[in-house]
Amino acid sequence: MRDCLFLVADKNMEGMLKGFFSRDAFHRAMGCGRFDFDRRQDLLVAHGQNDPGLYTRANEFLQPYARTHRHAVVIVDAEWSGSPGKDTILQRLNQHLTNAGWPGDSGCGIVIAPELENWVWQDSPHVCSALGFDGAFVELRTSLEIQGFWQPNEAKPDRPKEAVEWALRRSKKGRSSAIYQQLATRVTARGCTDQAFYTLRNALLRWFPPAE
Repeated sequence: MRDCLFLVADKNMEGMLKGFFSRDAFHRAMGCGRFDFDRRQDLLVAHGQNDPGLYTRANEFLQPYARTHRHAVVIVDAEWSGSPGKDTILQRLNQHLTNAGWPGDSGCGIVIAPELENWVWQDSPHVCSALGFDGAFVELRTSLEIQGFWQPNEAKPDRPKEAVEWALRRSKKGRSSAIYQQLATRVTARGCTDQAFYTLRNALLRWFPPAE
């Protein structure tokens, strides 16, 4: 069997995972043991569904893989029109995983609050490069504070997606999944302070413990 299936809502998250898992020895960045990842076999995008679709139908996408993958992860954003909130979404995702064939701790639902762009923002020159900002990260953060996207003394912008979109408009650079893939290839996992990222890392650590 394959080690782990990742089911995501859109191409931006697909790009993020492609970038991260394409690294050499990516497992070391997570602190877990080695496991196999092939984006053609282990990464599934629910095209046309987006976050609400996975909230209601994730089990339908997962079921064909219950006999091919030991573990499964479903990742969605918490914020979308009609969202019932992070806790309710997480409960529903974990129920989908159980119903599809991954009971108990063999599957893991991940809900990013408010959205994927929360994983983008960390103090790194690679963030500036990917977003087309010609300057140091502290300058980019200051600009975002002036625009009202980032509050002083906060670790992340209040509106991470809008902050990304503003930075891209400023640099006249189009938003695409390639930007997320580029970022995930270069930035350090240790710099990500998002709780959903910790949940993912901890699940991989439980499933694939490092060799002693």
